[in-house]
This record gives sequence, C-alpha cells and structure tokens, in this order.
Amino acid sequence: MTTLKSKLKEDLTTAMKARDELTSSTLRLTLTAITKEEVSGRTARELSDDEVQKVIAKEAKKRREAAEAFAQGGRTEQAEREKAEGELLDRYLPKPLTDEELDVIVAQAVQEAKSAGAEGPRAMGAVMKIVGPKVAGLAEGGRVAAAVKKLLAG
Repeated sequence: MTTLKSKLKEDLTTAMKARDELTSSTLRLTLTAITKEEVSGRTARELSDDEVQKVIAKEAKKRREAAEAFAQGGRTEQAEREKAEGELLDRYLPKPLTDEELDVIVAQAVQEAKSAGAEGPRAMGAVMKIVGPKVAGLAEGGRVAAAVKKLLAG
C-alpha cells in the first residue's frame, strides 16, 4: 500500500474515533475514488503515490467547483461544506506554485522552445509540452496556459 493511501486510512480512523463527520465522510469518499481508480481497466492494480495524488487533486477540484455552483445557486450552507471538504483534501496535496514560481518555469520553457525553433503564439504547444511535466500537480492547467499565453504574447 502506498504511503499516501495508508495516511488517508490512518486519518480516517482517527476522524472516526474523534466523531469528526466532515473529515470521515470526505476521506471515505476519497478512498472510494482511489479504489475505483485501482479497479478500473482490465486488471486491478495498486496506484502509486503520484496517481493517488492525482485522484485527490481531482476530488478537491470537484469540491471547489461544487462549492462555486452552490454559492451561485444561493445554497451557502452546502457551499461552505463543499469548500471545507476541498480545503481538507488540499492538505494531502503538495503546496501549489506561486505566480512568481510559475512565471520562472514558463520563462525557462519559452527560452527552451525558442532555441528549438518555436516562435510566437504558435509555440504554445511546444512550451506546454515542456512546462507540463515540471508543474504537474503543482498548478492547474488553465493557470499554466494563461501564463504561457501572456509570455508568448509579449
């Protein structure tokens, strides 16, 4: 069992003993999503820590989007719960990149792409291929794309 998955299970047990309903229900749903991912496909397999992290990130993103939807719909109580669940899951993810750190990585990738012959807005794909693996799990794709567009535009 991966260390991240076992930490989730330990935290679930602790939350259940403490009768922390929010934490225990959130971790249960997350562990279910991990198990579902493990048994999807042709053969069951155990996920690596990186794959578990991706599942947690996907679950946290779902919570943020749901909180936003509930807030727009005027259901503030449900929005607060979803937001709290998202923040709880964020504790299991690596600290996201700041805008300055992201800009530095993107600037290096733009220089790398230019040296390979890619110029202007058409270089977007080449730069994203370079940046993608470096920021995986540390920055959302939309944020990365916006930073790349900004640097390529001028």
